[in-house]
Amino acid sequence: MIRSRILAAGGYLPSDLVTNEALAQRYNLDTSDEWIVERSGIRQRHIAAPGETTSAMGAAAARDAMARAGILPADVDAVIVATATPDSSFPATAVRIQAQLGITQGFAFDILAACTGFVYALSVADSMIRSGSARCALVIGAEAYSRILDWTDRASCVLFGDGAGAVVLRAEADAEHGILSTHLHADGRLADILHVEGGPGSTGGTGLLRMAGREVFKHAVTKLASVVDEALEANGLARHDIAWLVPHQANIRIIEAMGKKLGLAPERVVVTVDRHANTSAASIPLALADAEAAGKFQRGDVVLMEAIGGGLTWGSALARW
Repeated sequence: MIRSRILAAGGYLPSDLVTNEALAQRYNLDTSDEWIVERSGIRQRHIAAPGETTSAMGAAAARDAMARAGILPADVDAVIVATATPDSSFPATAVRIQAQLGITQGFAFDILAACTGFVYALSVADSMIRSGSARCALVIGAEAYSRILDWTDRASCVLFGDGAGAVVLRAEADAEHGILSTHLHADGRLADILHVEGGPGSTGGTGLLRMAGREVFKHAVTKLASVVDEALEANGLARHDIAWLVPHQANIRIIEAMGKKLGLAPERVVVTVDRHANTSAASIPLALADAEAAGKFQRGDVVLMEAIGGGLTWGSALARW
């Protein structure tokens, strides 16, 4: 059996680290560290420098993952990038990253599923590897959300950060380890509760992010619980079989609720939201890189990833390390 196995994860965060207090001062926001921490668990975030592109951050994360995996550009035949903040409408950010990494073979394209983007991209890469369309894929989540935030809206602008994460996925003849299954969902009827106003294909709009926070939170709890159970059922596993939960890093209350539902001890839930804020499609691969660097994952550990984002989109991925 051919499975796609995560060889390594890597990450990149911009050098501009901004605490809650500094953010409030920089953008003249009527907020405080206490208010932000209480509602989200976020204490700081990284913000891309002027001229620092999504592709540059994605390429940096990919280089880190490739170095950890011990692979060269010549080994990679697919680059799939999840992003809601591409460098340009086209060419794809993935093509720009492919060029920056010196990869001259295979294919590259972007996926847009907002905060669920990495899970979607992982699912596509896994399917391509299983079908034989690719042998070694870079799956990257990269975001420059600071470019689409309304810095006068304290309810949303304090929640997001910039950065990129990447994993190296390679085909291996292994019936036990690798990606076990992925599960994707979307409901376009809920598009307007988390969206960006306007775009090249429409008229008007500010080009800025808009979010109905309470509505998103309500759907997050129920939909994530459902897609987690779906993943477990598909693989004949129970909640106690999960070694690690690596959730999308949107809000500490959602993360803690999912950990409790699975019966996991807090130390078995990977949390980076306090340091990274919500980096959208980059949040799960950044969390994977963080956990891997800390030596948390052991061979054979069952790792559950889950996310929900604008669309609404939501999904889960189950892997045996």
